[in-house]
Amino acid sequence: MSLVLKNLSKQYENSDKSTLHEINLEVHDGEFVCIVGQSGCGKSTLLNLVAGLERPTTGEILVDGQPVTGAGADRTVMFQEHGLYPWLNVIDNVKFGMKLNKVPKEIQEEKADYYLDMMHLSEYKEYPIHQLSGGMRQRVALARALTMDSKILLMDEPFSALDKQTSNRLREELQNIWMKTKKTVLFITHSVEEAVYLADRVVVLSAATGNVADIVEVGIDRPRNVYDEKFVQIRHRILDEVKK
Repeated sequence: MSLVLKNLSKQYENSDKSTLHEINLEVHDGEFVCIVGQSGCGKSTLLNLVAGLERPTTGEILVDGQPVTGAGADRTVMFQEHGLYPWLNVIDNVKFGMKLNKVPKEIQEEKADYYLDMMHLSEYKEYPIHQLSGGMRQRVALARALTMDSKILLMDEPFSALDKQTSNRLREELQNIWMKTKKTVLFITHSVEEAVYLADRVVVLSAATGNVADIVEVGIDRPRNVYDEKFVQIRHRILDEVKK
């Protein structure tokens, strides 16, 4: 098992209610799990706890049996905002994390070229960031995240700020990348359609109680069609649960 959450709760100071309450979840190696729920249900809080950016009030988080006590190289986070450095060009942004980790230069070049090619960005490697569209910037950010070779990729609504067409294209690319790399992914999204398209399992958080309301096995072969009858049935089932 790659990631285990045990009786995980989070209550902020000056609040009389837990944002998250006794969350129990297991994410297996190579599994793609999406977290959905109404605004305020604690989706991003959950991801921040797994990332080690916040500490739980009670409970524990284990990665391969080891407790998470802070940020670590075994987990890479990709946020809604791309977080790229405007003074660096595309390839230097992709190599930035590897430089911090003192990865040898030849390996930096090899990995950056590999993932930029996977993102269809090879011809833009010398471009300054400001010359890229929003979707291209997110692809650069994803390439940078993948170069870190962490065990777990944590993604917090990475496509939500993009237009529908660009978002759809990027989710297709992410699905193809995941099928190639089999990374363990924990993906936060407000879009149930996106969750059903990407995930092996969809976890529904309850805004009322702060715990897991349902875990839905998608069980549809990839690549997926949003108009497929089974896809629509699962989407409606999850939507009904989210609205409770």
